[in-house]
Amino acid sequence: MKRGEMSPARERPGSRKAAASAIIALAWPTIIEQIMHTAVQYIDTAMVGALGTEATAAVGATTTIGWLVFGIISAIGVGFLALIARACGADDRAFAAKAASQAVLAVLVCGSAATVICTSLSGVIPVWMRTDPAVRRQASIYFFIIYLPMLPRTASAVFGTVLRAAGDTKTPMKVGISVNLINVVLNYFLIFETRTVTLPFASKSFTVPGAGMGVTGAAIASAIAFTWGGVLMTAALYRNHKVSPRGLPLRPDMSILRPCAAIALPNMLQRVATSTGYVVFSAMINSLGGAATAAHTIAITVESAFYIPAYGMQTAASTLVGNAYGAGDRERMKSLAAMFIPIEVGLMVLTGGALFVSAPALVGIFSKSGEIIALGSTVLRMVALSEPFYGVSIITEGMMVGVGNTRLPFLFNAICMWGVRIVGTFICTRLLGLGLAAAWGCMIAHNMTLFVLYLICLVTGRVFGRQA
Repeated sequence: MKRGEMSPARERPGSRKAAASAIIALAWPTIIEQIMHTAVQYIDTAMVGALGTEATAAVGATTTIGWLVFGIISAIGVGFLALIARACGADDRAFAAKAASQAVLAVLVCGSAATVICTSLSGVIPVWMRTDPAVRRQASIYFFIIYLPMLPRTASAVFGTVLRAAGDTKTPMKVGISVNLINVVLNYFLIFETRTVTLPFASKSFTVPGAGMGVTGAAIASAIAFTWGGVLMTAALYRNHKVSPRGLPLRPDMSILRPCAAIALPNMLQRVATSTGYVVFSAMINSLGGAATAAHTIAITVESAFYIPAYGMQTAASTLVGNAYGAGDRERMKSLAAMFIPIEVGLMVLTGGALFVSAPALVGIFSKSGEIIALGSTVLRMVALSEPFYGVSIITEGMMVGVGNTRLPFLFNAICMWGVRIVGTFICTRLLGLGLAAAWGCMIAHNMTLFVLYLICLVTGRVFGRQA
């Protein structure tokens, strides 16, 4: 077995120490990978933020559209994750490799289609998002460039999921690190004009060449970095001894695609429902003005980093529970659930506390405006208090996805997004004339309702559907 890969389901069922070791081994590289993924948006927002509020708004104005696009792409990966995790748990490498070959086919089809759709709509998306007319052109250019390499971005997302399902979480982490290094270096040269830099604690100065391309430069840097990441992830998939599709035909295999679709479709509908909700939510916030848009964009960027440990644990939960299901070990599935929940809540207490304390300083990284710092800090401190509850939802959904139980998460998320967040935000901002804090209050109400619904699933034993 190669370094960085595991077969968690084959550990001794009663060993909590072995289970904890497997959780940590799977989770920490995924957490680092999530940090790297989030850092791309952080870096672009922070470096472009030096150019002013309009540049910040241009980078963040279409973020939620990206969530919609990659929500759909990620749902495809979820279908393959469940099948491959089960196959690896059952030690059926032939089926795992066949599933990986179908993942390659899915990437080719979906990545190409996404490229055409995203680039052709780049001119109208900022208008749909009700972005300030002053930043629409910049936002359109930024969106077009970073979604031009959708094929390699799709490959990176889906193949990374396949590798994690097979127990290899270190390779996606390493790819994420390289993507960020490329993005940072290229940003430095493409965003800013040629300038003179003085080294700290030294009297020497030197000239740094720059293209002075601003928002466009940030987009080009990200596009090149994403393309590199897709190439590396594809190569890693074909080198992996458990799931390499090398030599297998790239033609549809319904024995794999049919069960994959049965798992992926509810998850895709969930992501479409929530992502379109994010789009509507952001559009309502964009209508509140430039300061609210900038504060919201920065707060969302800051907040996303503090969910990284939760989503790293979610990936580990999906893989380990899927492995246990594939091995037919129902008791291990329940034991894993009992271990994951307190770990997740503890992590979210720590990250929520850190977010509450550091909110003003973090917002200040992206903007020097006192109004934006005050507004962004307020909403971040509000949401920080709800993080431990939201962590329960995240980890419970991950376990359900691992066994292919994706219908209830779809219903829960659709109801909470549209019935709580969107309706509540419309009432608060359009009818009552309230501002950004009220809109984020509706978002928190959405998260707390999700917590209650998933808690009911945990208490009633419906997390694993009929299998447990």
